[in-house]
Amino acid sequence: MTSPRPDYPRPQFVRDAWESLNGEWEFAFDDARVGLSAKWQKGETPLDKRIQVPFSFESKLSGIGETGFHDVVWYRKTWKAPASFAGKRVLLHFGAVDYESSVWVNGELVATHLGGHTPFSADVTEALSASGDNVIVVRAEDRGKDLFQPRGKQFWEEKSRAIWYTRTTGIWQSVWAESVSPIYLEKVKYAPDIDTNEIRIRAFVNGSIEGRDVMLRTVITFKGEFVAEDLVRVRDAEESRRVKLPGLNDHGMDRMWSPNRPNLYDVEYELLVDGASVDRAKSYFGMRKASIENGKFNLNNRPYFMKLVLDQGYFPDGNLTPPSDEAIKRDVELTKAMGFNGARKHQKVEDPRYLYWCDVLGLLVWGEMANACDFSETYSRRMTAEWQEAVERDYNHPCIVAWVPINESWGVPNIQIDERQQQHALAMYHLTKSLDPSRPVVSNDGWELVKTDLFTIHDYESRQEVLEQRYSTVESAVNAMPANRRLSVGGFEYEGQPILVTEFGGIAFKKSDWEGWGYSGASDDEDYLKRLRAVIQPLRRSGVVQGYCYTQLTDVEQEINGLLTYDRTPKVPLEKIKEILDAR
Repeated sequence: MTSPRPDYPRPQFVRDAWESLNGEWEFAFDDARVGLSAKWQKGETPLDKRIQVPFSFESKLSGIGETGFHDVVWYRKTWKAPASFAGKRVLLHFGAVDYESSVWVNGELVATHLGGHTPFSADVTEALSASGDNVIVVRAEDRGKDLFQPRGKQFWEEKSRAIWYTRTTGIWQSVWAESVSPIYLEKVKYAPDIDTNEIRIRAFVNGSIEGRDVMLRTVITFKGEFVAEDLVRVRDAEESRRVKLPGLNDHGMDRMWSPNRPNLYDVEYELLVDGASVDRAKSYFGMRKASIENGKFNLNNRPYFMKLVLDQGYFPDGNLTPPSDEAIKRDVELTKAMGFNGARKHQKVEDPRYLYWCDVLGLLVWGEMANACDFSETYSRRMTAEWQEAVERDYNHPCIVAWVPINESWGVPNIQIDERQQQHALAMYHLTKSLDPSRPVVSNDGWELVKTDLFTIHDYESRQEVLEQRYSTVESAVNAMPANRRLSVGGFEYEGQPILVTEFGGIAFKKSDWEGWGYSGASDDEDYLKRLRAVIQPLRRSGVVQGYCYTQLTDVEQEINGLLTYDRTPKVPLEKIKEILDAR
């Protein structure tokens, strides 16, 4: 497939007419909260610092590297739209701004957004200056000690400790602009059906089409060869089509997507209004099916053992923001080189470019929400809205095979005894299924599950003989309490779902200057490999366990339980780890 530019922020849906707004912006802390009353939003007041967007001020790559509490921050940038944008509608996009944001262009409020991990956009055409010089101002408020705010691993104390890390405030994913016609293709959604060899495409058109002759042409290719073409008259804001894909069959699986064969179909869209071409976009999809049949997880209608690694997506100098696209790709390559076929992105809605490389290189992903810590009606409202945006953003990526709205009862700490919290977890399960019925959903990964498609267990036991006994039968597995937590609550019991151990291992091994901790410790390379073998082999040979997720890919801040150091140096040869993962 044709690769978009390495800095293109939305690689699953690409247009040529765009411009990155990353780079240097003016910046200021507003600890006294005077910015609004002082009218900083008008864009006339210079700010006293400089920051490199999209890195948060807490990171070294931002150029600031200040890790104290500054809940309110401001950004200011003067931007001249390129000549190619003339006569078009101009959309301003933000990949993620943590947590509550307002955006002004030339003093006019163009967007507000609540949620620190999901994108938002604004049509800023009417706010642009006729002279061409435009001042963009962003105010972000991130309440560092608000435990009802979805925050993932960001700590509410000043210094990182235990499993909690440096906070991320403000802009931390790309800012960019694109031009579109008054009528344009806003988005598409794919529903692959490998059983009928069809792809269902839902196309969403933005703009007034009443009284206009609007046509959408779709051309699908595979490895440069023509597959299918579809031309449909657009009569409503959404059009849905099913397109037959010749050459796809269940025998060779040569055109299906899997980690071993990450086959992708390329799609080109052209929107025509009254016979004139007004919009073009490029996309892709994978023919892939994730399902559960007779208590087995299946990939493309075949039982599939998932060998996942827990990946928190933190970087030494960028925190939640990767330093480059090459760094993202390298993480995927290292994961595969060790023999893993997937990753559980832990407490982070990951950058779309990570999902792109997983699509292209072949790596399964469990999509997980960044959770809050405590429960309230405010938390529930925030969590529900932002999770819907996360599922919507990532829906088309074939690499994603499971959704995890809640982890280890975060946000619902009293779920064992509190019926409201049980109902919330149950609601999140059903909400996710309503948004995407094609993927399994885990209601509360680790323990204290309500209704769930996968029965997932977190178990940091390091003794091989204990793991062998615990996972020797279904009964012993589902009745275990490895974290002294019940695996099911609210009247829900094990109902024959696939059993997976989705956190385990966590072996500390110091191979860098970082000091830290893990769930157990190794003294040298030989001891480390022995300990890895002791926790992985019982699960691989169990016959009861259908997949696992090892903790973790890299060291992170004060945690030294990664397979790689924080700067991505392997602690032992990658092939040695692969031998352990591949052993039967």
